[in-house]
Amino acid sequence: MPSRVDPDPQSPILILGGTGTVGSRIVHQLAAASIPALVASRSGAAPESEHLTGVKFDWYDESTHDAPFKAAGDRGIRAVYVIAPPIIDSGPVMKAFIDLALAKGTRRFVIQSSTAIAAGHRMGMGQIHKYLRELGNEGKADWCALRPTWFQENFSTQANHIDSIRNENKIYSATGIGKLPWVSADDIAAVAVKILTQKEPPHTEYKLLGPNNLSYDDVAHELSQVLGRRIKHDDLPREDFEQRMLAYGMSEDYAKVMANLDHAISLHAEHRMNDTIERLLGRKPKYFHDTMKEAMAVWQ
Repeated sequence: MPSRVDPDPQSPILILGGTGTVGSRIVHQLAAASIPALVASRSGAAPESEHLTGVKFDWYDESTHDAPFKAAGDRGIRAVYVIAPPIIDSGPVMKAFIDLALAKGTRRFVIQSSTAIAAGHRMGMGQIHKYLRELGNEGKADWCALRPTWFQENFSTQANHIDSIRNENKIYSATGIGKLPWVSADDIAAVAVKILTQKEPPHTEYKLLGPNNLSYDDVAHELSQVLGRRIKHDDLPREDFEQRMLAYGMSEDYAKVMANLDHAISLHAEHRMNDTIERLLGRKPKYFHDTMKEAMAVWQ
């Protein structure tokens, strides 16, 4: 069994994908709480803070995988937030990194998966969820899988949505009238910080959902209210939506998966509700309308 790093306040937390939608929010929340963190990204950049250190990290370049541990030095890394690279078969490279971290003495891993990806699913996060659960059952790691539904921020961060809202007054999907409980990245990050820093080992998974179920038609209505102009939802056949994703540079296998996930929403696979965020954070999850108001300048 690997030696366990002393989880004292000087041992940093490693955030993979530290400049992304959720990762950047975790980083800011940790810094605000004066908790040291390593911000891992291909650029190696980090926000200016005495509590943050940027490290170069690229899933596709294994020569960078030891960089966070060199940056941590003798303090070690007390916990890792794991965000997968955008490829289907990311399991092997993530497993290799987790094994490296275990060998270096890191104990806790919090992975960002999805409501659509259960433990054992063929996609990388499903495989790593299963692997970490097995390690936890063997007493070799503390783990937690966060399984959020679709992000509210997708419409203000993804080029396909930004372009269509700004230039066409449209949003596109293959979801029909299916509804889902859009969740804010701010809430995902807040849950992540809680799990990364709490004393008790989590050893569980959490589905993270927003406060209400909205279809893409509902989203278009919310955007129309915020922007003061009519935004329309254009529902595409699954194959056409897949082609749209390909046109925005998505790989063929990933575009097919995303089209299939949209189709599953049309069959009501994501129409669900729970009180997990409220139980963990002691407050209601953020409403879609509020997130859209904060981001409205993006679509002007």
